Amino acid sequence: MSAQAEAPAIDLEWLESNRRDLLSALAEVRRRLEHYLAAADDSSSMPARGAEMREPREDAAPSPSALESLCAVFRLSAFERHVLLLCAGVELDSSFASLCAAAQDAVQGAREGDAARPYPTFSLALAALGEPHWSALTPVAPLRQWRLIEVAGDGLMTSPLRIDERVLHYLAGIQHMDARLAGMVAAVKNSEELVPSHRLLAERIAALWMENPEPYLLPVVQLNGSEILSKEAVASRAAESVGLSLGKLSAHAIPSAPADLEAFARLCEREAILGRMAIYLDCHDLDPSDSSRAGATARLIESFKGGVIVGSRARLRERGRLMVALDVTKPETAEQVGLWRAALKAKGNDSKRIAKKLASQFNLSQAAIRSAGLEAMSLASAGKPGQRRPAKVSEDALWDICRAHTRPRLEDLAERIEPRAGRDDLILPEAQKEALAEIVLHVRNRATVYEDWGFAARSPRGLGITALFAGASGTGKTMAAEVVAGELRLDLYRIDLSSVVSKYIGETEKNLRRVFDAADEGGAVLLFDEADALFGKRSEVKDSHDRYANIEVGYLLQRMESYKGLAILTSNFKEAMDTAFLRRIRFLVQFPFPDAARRAEIWKRIFPRETPTEGLDAAKLARVNVTGGSIRNIALNAAFLAAEEGEPVRMRHLLRATRSEYAKLERPLTEAEIGGWI
Repeated sequence: MSAQAEAPAIDLEWLESNRRDLLSALAEVRRRLEHYLAAADDSSSMPARGAEMREPREDAAPSPSALESLCAVFRLSAFERHVLLLCAGVELDSSFASLCAAAQDAVQGAREGDAARPYPTFSLALAALGEPHWSALTPVAPLRQWRLIEVAGDGLMTSPLRIDERVLHYLAGIQHMDARLAGMVAAVKNSEELVPSHRLLAERIAALWMENPEPYLLPVVQLNGSEILSKEAVASRAAESVGLSLGKLSAHAIPSAPADLEAFARLCEREAILGRMAIYLDCHDLDPSDSSRAGATARLIESFKGGVIVGSRARLRERGRLMVALDVTKPETAEQVGLWRAALKAKGNDSKRIAKKLASQFNLSQAAIRSAGLEAMSLASAGKPGQRRPAKVSEDALWDICRAHTRPRLEDLAERIEPRAGRDDLILPEAQKEALAEIVLHVRNRATVYEDWGFAARSPRGLGITALFAGASGTGKTMAAEVVAGELRLDLYRIDLSSVVSKYIGETEKNLRRVFDAADEGGAVLLFDEADALFGKRSEVKDSHDRYANIEVGYLLQRMESYKGLAILTSNFKEAMDTAFLRRIRFLVQFPFPDAARRAEIWKRIFPRETPTEGLDAAKLARVNVTGGSIRNIALNAAFLAAEEGEPVRMRHLLRATRSEYAKLERPLTEAEIGGWI
């Protein structure tokens, strides 16, 4: 466990038993040193090599001591155990230093002027300790492979030996994270009850590890998807089920240099063994194109023999180790309903209706639902101190809190539009208005139809709600998207295609994945303006760029079909759209060029109530054959002209503004259109 983890309950009985066992083992090594010194003058007084000199404990230990556990897990021989205790004795017992100094003289022969050597060496260990063997000195033997001891010098035989600090504390019965890993490995502790779907995943991982015949070579588990917090909760519960803690390590903390990586891997694995810990390797921000970082991560996974759970957005390649991949998603809709009711501490049919409404629109994690519920309840209780019963949460306030929680961070790829237009602002034929109303009701009732009525269970394909708004520029497509988002009380994001589409292979797909992943939590309305540039007809494959462009279109079709929210595309030329794409569009709304009657209606509503006007004739203005977007430009320009003159907006201001608009459109303004204006 890390220093930040909750301190485990201290077993005082075990600590006392462990202390006595360690002191007994140290006393055994001390006696061997004393006997060796005594034998320097009289070899007959030295006991035979390997003779058992431990004094048996009269009381039975409640559980294995730290020393016994360490020797068992690292498979130390009797000699290696004595070497480790010799190094520990110098740190824990002041008498060991003088014994080592005297014994060094006995081993190497004292010469005048030699400095005292109050430290253990391999030379001393081989001479004084029982059952010595040279293989214990090698770098692949447990003492040095696991860094249980360190050789503090260049000479192998005569250099001082020191016990690693983490190992020393472990022998004393004190658990703490190795100081070299502090700040890189953090404890993961899940205190909440998992929803059934996530609990099942945790049980699968635990069963996989428990049934594995090689306890020190566990399969690597990959938890894939964008649901980061839920993955950590699943991993924590799985580790807890098999008696392990969980330490989180970021892939960016892994050193890339081979020598540093080897030392780091051994340090992590030793910590996992001593602390009974599994590693949760966070690879969510790992860039596959960063070959150095990706390679270091793969090598760590391959060399680490303990329990490893990898959290990543996409599946990593298998390299030499058995890997089991599991997808972790947000709680299912029914589970989210239960979480909402628990978070709001509400009962009854009304609370069930509100919870179902929120769960059908906002795809939140367990932690996010709890956070939103707390925020809503604190808002409802503000200004009401001492109230015993929980204050009733406003449904509208709760909805807005969820919108804020799920608002995607797409500043570089999309622009958030605040919906201001209402249905009365749309001047469209009734058929188009009915189509927009039908889009709204599909979004509102999708949970009932998909979940309650079983359509999602029958076929998961084609559940995304997509609409194509086709028509000339300025015919009201963007305003219609505002109206739909406003009636649904959802955020509207206009996707900046110039930022999304890239000339580099694979970058467009990557950007679009970011858009859909970020927007998926809140089901925001996505508006792909002038989308024929992106969703146009797929080209004949002539080179690799054509092939990848077609792959991107296919990816987009798949994501739009599975997107939980509403995706709206606008196009000036429906004929330019890919026919395969059009077949998968649920709604196709054609925005016609406004006739004279609708243009007159637009003119009547174009000026805000606060704008002073005088002598405006909507019938005459309607003769100008332009779209609603151009009408707005003319009205706005005329308002600036009138404001400069300090007058109300009059027909002459509109005439001047109309001439400017036609010049911009490179169209001739005829007398039939403006005759009789002034």
